[in-house]
Amino acid sequence: MEHLEDIAIATAPLECKPKLWKRYVDDILEIVCKDEVNNLTDHLNQADEIDSIKFTFEKEADGKIPFLDTLIVRRDDGSVKLMVYRKATHTDQYLNFRSHHPLHQKLGVVRTLLDRKNKIVTEEQDKVEEETHIKGALQNCGYPEWSIEKVKDQMAKPKPKKDRPKKDDSTKSKGLVVIPYVEGVSERISRVFKSYNISTAMKPNCTLRNLLVHPKDKRDPHHSYKRWIKEAITIRKRGKP
Repeated sequence: MEHLEDIAIATAPLECKPKLWKRYVDDILEIVCKDEVNNLTDHLNQADEIDSIKFTFEKEADGKIPFLDTLIVRRDDGSVKLMVYRKATHTDQYLNFRSHHPLHQKLGVVRTLLDRKNKIVTEEQDKVEEETHIKGALQNCGYPEWSIEKVKDQMAKPKPKKDRPKKDDSTKSKGLVVIPYVEGVSERISRVFKSYNISTAMKPNCTLRNLLVHPKDKRDPHHSYKRWIKEAITIRKRGKP
């Protein structure tokens, strides 16, 4: 893809050559003259000799255009501000707080949404509105107020600078253990392993996939063995004159 776009941009006619070209995987943000959008798209679609890649475009509407999780809003003076973008089909369904998962995974959902708000949104008023939206969505998923406030307090605390002395054998990690998650039990087991410098990771033990998805019935090995013996005897009898 990188080789193709280098050729396409280098050979683009001057009148439709993009002023800005930023690509992430298969999403591209570009600035080009409004009247030359179709010409540039036609040129890009002709750059691939084997015709395996097709380019489509979406124009700016009402001074707004999305790019990945970011909504770029153009002001009247030509400057831009950034907001969080959600598709029209977005349902705000996140990991339910009452689901059987470790607490740190649920708090991780809160941290991810708040961190995205802090890194993407550029204006304070938009940050306030985005945080209100996040709180409403999380509360609909069963998150109590204390879980959101706890994550906000953790994010507000400055991270202490850690001096990294050479680890001796007593503090060096002795490996990783993956254990099934059972509420109230796995946390205690994790603390015991931690006292011996053993890291733990937790995985769901009972999932909908395990309960509902059974593509094939398990075969009885004894039944298969008996069937093989019966077929072997039949073939042997047929082979007699």
